[in-house]
Amino acid sequence: MKRLVLLLSVMLVACSNDNAPDVSSEKAAAEALQALQHSTAADGKALYAACAACHGAEGEGNAALNAPSLVNQQDWYLERQLLGFRSGLRGNDPKDGYGAQMQVIAKTLPDDNAVKAVVGHIASFKAKPAAKTLEGNVKRGADYYSNLCGACHGPAAEGNEKLQAPALAGVEDWYLLKQFNHFRDGLRGADESDRYGYQMGMMGKTLPDDEIAKDVIAYIQSLAD
Repeated sequence: MKRLVLLLSVMLVACSNDNAPDVSSEKAAAEALQALQHSTAADGKALYAACAACHGAEGEGNAALNAPSLVNQQDWYLERQLLGFRSGLRGNDPKDGYGAQMQVIAKTLPDDNAVKAVVGHIASFKAKPAAKTLEGNVKRGADYYSNLCGACHGPAAEGNEKLQAPALAGVEDWYLLKQFNHFRDGLRGADESDRYGYQMGMMGKTLPDDEIAKDVIAYIQSLAD
C-alpha cells in the first residue's frame, strides 16, 4: 500500500510550471518505484536499479528526463542530497516538480544504510565529464567565479568537503544552471534548517543576471576539459 501511495504521488506532481515532469519522466519515476520493490536495504546494486531508470545504468544522467549525471560528484555530497530528499529539505517547493519526484523515490529507501549502499554502488562507476551545452563568456565567468564561488568550491571547482561545498567541474552545465536558478528563485535552499542550501540560496542572488550566470557555468565547464 505504501508503495502504491508513493507511485500515485509521482503521478500527481504539480504540472503548472516549467519544472513539472513530462510523461516520460513520470514513467521513469514509476519504473524506479517498481524496481525498489525488489531491493533490500543492504544491496546497493539492486537499490540502484531504481535510480537507473532516470540517471542511467552507469550514472551517466539523462537530460531528456532532467536527471543529472551522478558520477562526477563526491560520495559525501550524494549521500547528503539523498538524505535531504528523504527528510523533505529538498524537493518540497510545489514549483520543483523534478525535485518532488526525487523526494518520493528517496523516501522509499528504508534507512540511512540503504542510502549509503546506493552511494557506494555509484562510487564504482567511472567518472566522465559532461558534454557542453551552454555558451558563455569564459573570461568574464572566471572573474565572477573567482570572486564569488572559488572560496568554497575551490579554484578548480573541485569542491571542499570541509566546507560541504560540492565539486562543480564536470557536472552538466544545464543542470548547474537549473539548480542555480532554483537557489536564486527560492525553490531550493529556502528552509533555514537546510544550512548549506540556505547559504547557496543567498549566494544565488549575487550574480547580476542570467547571462553572467551562464558565463560562470561556461567557465566551470572549461575546468573539466
